[in-house]
Amino acid sequence: MAKHILIVAGDVSGDIHAAGLIRALKAQGPDVHVTAVGGKNMQPLCDHFLLDLASQGATGFIEPLKKMPLWINLLKQLENYMDTQHPAAVIVVDFYGFNHHVLKAAAKRHIPAYYYVTPQVWASRQYRAKKLAGLTRKMFVIYPFEPAFHKQFGGNAVFLGNPLLDFMPAAAEKHYDVKDPQNHPWQLGILPGSRPSEIKRLAPVFYQTFLRVLEKFPRTEAYLFLLPDADEKKVAELIGEPLHTQFHFVKDTHFEKRKQMDFLLACSGTATLENALLGVPMVVAYKLFWPTYQIAKMVVKVKYISLVNLLANAPLVKELIQHKANAKDLAAETVRLFEKPALLAQMHEQLLRLRSGLGTPGVAERAAREILTDLK
Repeated sequence: MAKHILIVAGDVSGDIHAAGLIRALKAQGPDVHVTAVGGKNMQPLCDHFLLDLASQGATGFIEPLKKMPLWINLLKQLENYMDTQHPAAVIVVDFYGFNHHVLKAAAKRHIPAYYYVTPQVWASRQYRAKKLAGLTRKMFVIYPFEPAFHKQFGGNAVFLGNPLLDFMPAAAEKHYDVKDPQNHPWQLGILPGSRPSEIKRLAPVFYQTFLRVLEKFPRTEAYLFLLPDADEKKVAELIGEPLHTQFHFVKDTHFEKRKQMDFLLACSGTATLENALLGVPMVVAYKLFWPTYQIAKMVVKVKYISLVNLLANAPLVKELIQHKANAKDLAAETVRLFEKPALLAQMHEQLLRLRSGLGTPGVAERAAREILTDLK
């Protein structure tokens, strides 16, 4: 008899992590039947796929309100599924704004619920930790300090390793002993984010940063990394001018090109942790819709915005937020580090030390084993 499991993810990174978990569940439980909401990575792995929610991404506090009709209809659809199919479990992946409603629906129907890649409630709105404790049977957190945090609120949280390790390649060997920095062919990576709103705000700024860097380091080649289904023409239109011959678009699904970069201009988010695991130095930028930024300042309780600095508990990489996320300041930081390659080498080593503290590959397999064992 099939064991029906409902899995809900809502953004690009959650889609990737959920896909790994689905593979592991099906490998260990041949009777597992997955119905899911998520993205393009999950879709081919599911027995029944309801909606590509990951492509609907919205950030902050105000922009998601535009998606409210979609989310209300989807929640009704999921509640109907729970009522008619009686799944053995519900697993949600990150995306708290929508998924806590899914968890409430599961709790109302006495369906066991699990959180895979728990949202970072330790960073803001910590009261949510108590809510999660009451709505989940187990939470699979992604940083080693999180179980102790959730325990304070009665949550059953376990750290099995960071799931990024399941698909990140080993870091490339770096050589920053550059004798003539000004004439060195620097490789500058550009990561403007995965959500349309992030790309709209940061792609033009990062491109102008590249042009400024070229004035000092004329052999620099820039690579803007896009998701596989991204439209290069639309991003070019956002940049709004003829693209330099040393500027390239890249769709690098296995990180092989990214890990070769000397330095990265990165939007704050999961990408910064990916960069750390690859050992690639970076500067982190973030811009929000202005009212959203004002709200964020009131609720965020941590010193840093980047996962790298939060894990290091130190300003390992420079963060430029809101009005400071401009081409002049970003270029100044890039130029500073290109002029002193020894600083790049130091950052490279510090980033790789972070990787060693995040566990070992096989995270999805370990989580799937715990869930299936728990359901027995």
